[in-house]
Parts: sequence; structure tokens; C-alpha cells
Amino acid sequence: MLLWSLLVIFAPVSEEADWLTLQAPSVVFEGDSIDLMCQKEKDWWEIQTMAYYKDGKELQLSNKVSDFSIPRAALSDGGSYYCSATAKKYFYLKSRTSRSIRIEVQELFPRPVLTVSPFWPTEGSPVTLTCETQPSPQRSNAQLRFCFFRDDRALGSGWSSSPELRVPAMWTEDSGSYWCQAETVTPRVRKQSLQSQIHVQRVPVSNVSLEMWAPRDPVIEGGDLILLCSVAEGTGNITFSWHREDTGSSVGRKTQRSLSAELEVAAVQEGDAGRYYCRADNGHDPIQSRLLSIRVRIPVSCPVLTLREPGAQAMVVGDMVELRCEAQRGSPPILYRFYHEDVTLGNSSAPSGGGASFNLSLTSEHSGNYSCEADNGLGAQRSEAVTLSVTVPASRPILTLRTPGTRAVVGDVVELRCEAQRGSPPILYRFYHEDVTLGSSSALSGGGVSFNLSLTPEHSGNYSCEADNGLGAQRSEVVPLSVIVPVSRPVLTFNPAGAQVMVGDLLELRCEVQRGSPPILYWFYHEDVILGNTSAPFGGGSSFNLSLTTEHSGNYSCGADNGLGVQSSYMVTLNFTGGLPGTGTPSYSPEEQREPSRSGPSSTDPRRPIHSEPAALMELQPVYSNVSPGHDNLVYSEIWSSHHTKENPGETTSKQGEEPAIIYSEVKKAHPDDHEGQAHEDAAENYENLPRVPLALDR
Repeated sequence: MLLWSLLVIFAPVSEEADWLTLQAPSVVFEGDSIDLMCQKEKDWWEIQTMAYYKDGKELQLSNKVSDFSIPRAALSDGGSYYCSATAKKYFYLKSRTSRSIRIEVQELFPRPVLTVSPFWPTEGSPVTLTCETQPSPQRSNAQLRFCFFRDDRALGSGWSSSPELRVPAMWTEDSGSYWCQAETVTPRVRKQSLQSQIHVQRVPVSNVSLEMWAPRDPVIEGGDLILLCSVAEGTGNITFSWHREDTGSSVGRKTQRSLSAELEVAAVQEGDAGRYYCRADNGHDPIQSRLLSIRVRIPVSCPVLTLREPGAQAMVVGDMVELRCEAQRGSPPILYRFYHEDVTLGNSSAPSGGGASFNLSLTSEHSGNYSCEADNGLGAQRSEAVTLSVTVPASRPILTLRTPGTRAVVGDVVELRCEAQRGSPPILYRFYHEDVTLGSSSALSGGGVSFNLSLTPEHSGNYSCEADNGLGAQRSEVVPLSVIVPVSRPVLTFNPAGAQVMVGDLLELRCEVQRGSPPILYWFYHEDVILGNTSAPFGGGSSFNLSLTTEHSGNYSCGADNGLGVQSSYMVTLNFTGGLPGTGTPSYSPEEQREPSRSGPSSTDPRRPIHSEPAALMELQPVYSNVSPGHDNLVYSEIWSSHHTKENPGETTSKQGEEPAIIYSEVKKAHPDDHEGQAHEDAAENYENLPRVPLALDR
């Protein structure tokens, strides 16, 4: 057993050159990794332990075969490196060491240097700090970033790619120790500069001045005022103060690091006017500015508009009214403008303040709202609106008549419209017919009114109306109205009447209406055959002459028309009886006196008067009586009739409103000298159709 151990320990080992080799880079840069790898030749020896050395100092010992790495190289990592190993084969052990390798670590970039420009700055002046360094030419693509410090406090925004930091202004308290750092990101290598001391110098104030600034020039009461105190030179904290000359008291004070300061005076009042100055002090002797005069102007207040009219309170067309506008406060001069419904009437100036007036001669168009405006260049002010009502007398009204049709007819409702084109309401309208008042109506809001009238024949004449609003009534022009009266039933009579009529005689047919507006057109009929027509332009009746023949026996009638409907007369019968051939005596039989009944064209034809048929066929029963008007040679026989219906012949009837025509026969008295036959012949020759005189017997 002991022998075996000795054999293991002291077994002869052959010296094999370069059996163990160290692989490593010879040159690296700061921040790079250094990888060491120890390798043996291929044989049957098994590595038991392995160690790495730098400058003879063991770095790592391992029971396994492994690599050795330095992740981030530093300048201190440069030196001589080798490795050693123990190996085993069967019962034999051997130990070998590699050859040494020199590794050099180069600097990635030199240590930065901080420079200050200017090195002796004055207060308020800018300073530039520069961190100076450059990467190695072999690593020129390395990206550097920088950070600046003062007394262990980072300046600016921290790390930046710029090697410069500009400080806009340095002050006394900014004096201290400054330094910078530079680093690469990949690999990360950071280096710091040496510290530098910076001392900031202070400059005394000089050339102090006071200025005034206002949003609107000049200074306006109620507005803001800024007093600006400034110095041409001076560093550090400067104390500014503002003073009023008349009292010497301070009105404001500020301490700040700047060459100027502002004092804001809000809502300036008239009492703030005066002379002011300011002072500046940064630890040396205080410096005072020149005096500054401040003048405060007062904007105009809201003006008041008044209307002044001499005499009565009512404003009437033609009156002279004074518009007075006045602002209670405001720096002069003041310009006043006058408005009617926002339309400029005119303007007037008050150089020394106070109010102004404007005169206006009133017309009907001057009613409405009035206002005025005051302006002194500091903002115009408008008054409240004042309403002026100009009373306008009513103008002469216009009367118009409005009828349903083109003509005014009895029974129509005519509208009388009265309207004044001008006039202040309310307006009272009165309507007149031949200066007789018909009625009145009021228009509370102006305009016109109407009056309705149902027409009767008496309403023809002159009409007018009157408009009155209390300033004098005005009468319209006269408007004539002609009321058209429809024709009444005409009456047909013969002339001669009561005389002997023979064939060849000239018989006059007379047709006449009792009522009806002219012109009237009359039509004459024989057995529904038109004989002819005549016109009565001025009313009354009309005649038609007929030369008698034997064919003229029969029924006669007439019609009347003035455009408002045709009216027909009752039929009158003319008979020729007895006498020589070709001669005859007309007979007026009461039973022939009735309304004509014709057929043919429509009753709307003016040549065909409208006839109404009786409700029942009536027979005329003659009644005779003698009437003597007092003449010696004349005796009249009155024939009147009572109507009996066929259904009840004994019952007497009549149409309401109709007067049946009564036939009178003129009979000559027998003269003592006349022969009997002559007297009888004369009595049979003369007839006359006369209007009936109502008798007591009719009742």
C-alpha cells in the first residue's frame, strides 16, 4: 500500500512543452470584457485542478476545467497572466503551468477637464461651463454624455449629450465649487473632472428711471396703472421703492434680482394724480429717479336724457321739443350725440363739461324711442331710452262703400268703410247720411272702422264720415249712393178707353210700374207674341201704338225690367164683337183679366217676362154699379169682380198685395135731341180702362 502511494506521488512525468496553453486578448479598452481560457493538449491525462494568475497572484482556483472572465476591464486590469493545472493518469499525477501573456488595457477616453468662461463673471452675466474630453481614435464611435455639478448638486436637466452648459445669469450666491462627469453608455465608463472654484462679482446700480404704463393712455379713473422703476446697471438683489412727492411716503416696495420692477396700482382714482419718483439699492448707495407727473382723467358717466316741451304735456305735430343730455361726471370736453331709434339726429359739444341740448320740430314720424350718448374719448356712454309719443291729428278720412255686387240693390247689406291715413289712436269715426248720423265706432289702435247698412229705397243719397282723435274732427268727401229698386208689377191700360174702337183705329197700350229704378225696359205681348219694346230712361211708364185689325182680338200683357228681375202685368182681353165686317167693339170681360200664362224661352230672357200662375183657376163674376163724376153727359158703370175658385164657387178669394184691374165702361147719356137709335149706338162705342177705386163693398 505504501509502495503504491509512492508510485503515485513520485511517478516520473515527462516534460512536455506547451502541454498547457492560456488563450487571452493582448489589447483591450476600458469597459471591455477579458476572457481567459486555459487549454491542454489532447492526451489521456485528466485535469484535476486549474488556477489563473495575474502578476503572480492567484485569481481563481477551480476543481474543474473552466474559463475566467473580467466583465468590465479597467486600466488596473492590465498585466501578466498565466494559468496552471494538475492532471492525473492512472496512479500518476503531474502539474504544469502555461506561458505568461501580457494584457494591456487602453484608456477609452481621457479624464475630462472643466473650463469656465468667463472665469471671473459679474452678477447677472451668463457663464458657459465646458466638460472637455475625447474618445480614443480606435473607438471614435463611442457616444459620450455629460453632467455638471456645483457642490454635489447636479445642474441643469442632468445628463446631456452636449459637453456645454450655459448659465443665463450668475449671482453672488452662485459662487462655489464646480465639476463635471463624462461617461459612455455601452460599455459604461464614467470619469470625473477636477473641481474648479467660481467667484461671482457684484456691480452697483446706476441710472435709475421711473416710467408710467397704462392699458389706455392717458390714465383713466377706474383703470390700472403700472409704475416701472429700472436701472441701467446693477447686479444682485436690488430693492426698488416708489414714493409720492407731496407726502414723501412710500407707496410700494419690492426686492428682486432684475434691472427693473413694476408697481401696479389697481382702480386708479382721481386722488391718485400727482408727482412720483422711485429709488434703487443693491447694497451700495441708493440711487433716486427723476419726478414723474401723473394726470388722471375721468370717463363720462351714463348720461340722462330729458325732453322739454313748452306748454302742455302732450306732444303735438308742429311743437318744438328740446332734447337735453347731461353726464354728471366726466373730464371735458364732452361730445353729445342724439338718437331716434338708433338713427343719429345730430350732436353737440360741451367744451367745459356739463350738458348739451338739441331742438326738434315734431312731425308725425318723430314718435318712438330717443336716447343720447356722451363721449370724452375714454369710452362712450349711452343713456336709457325715453319714449316720445307725438300726437298726430287725424287726417281727412276716406269713405268707401262696399256692396255685394256691382250695384246697390234694395235688401243688400252695404259696408261703409271709413279710414284716416294718419292720426294718433284712438280715433272715433262717425257715419252720416245727408248729415244725419247713422252711428259711430272707435278704432282703439288706429286704422279704420266699418258700418253695415241694410238698404231700403230711402237710403239713396249722399254719405260721409268723420274722424276725430281729440285734435279736431275731419270730414270725408261726400260719396253718393244710388239704391236700385226692383220694378213692381206693371199695369197695362188701353187708350182710348171707353170710346168706340174700330178696325183701323190706333190703339195705345200703356205699361207702367208704381216703383222701380230707371232705366226700365217695357215689353208688350199679344197672346205671348212680342209686339215690341220701349224704354223709360227716367222711370215712369211707356207706350206702344197698335193699328187694330180683326186679328188683334185676344189677350194682352206687358213686362217691366230694370235689370233686377222681370215683372209681368195681368192679362187684359180685347174682343171685337158686332158691327160691320172688319169693325168691332172692344169688350173688356172681367173674366179675361188674369195673369198671362206663356210657354217658350226661359223666364230669364228679358223678352219673356216671368209670370206666376194662380194657385187655382179663378172665374171673374162681374158686379155693376153706376158712378157719375158730375158731368152732365157722362155716366160711368163700375164693374168690379170677386174671384171664385172652381172648387168652391161661392168662396171669394184674392191675392194679397195685388190690386185686380177694374174695367169701367163710359156710357153717354141719352140727349133729348138724340134719336133713340143714335144714343144707343154711341153708348156702345166708347170704353175706358180706369184704375179701381177701393169701395166699402170690397171689404
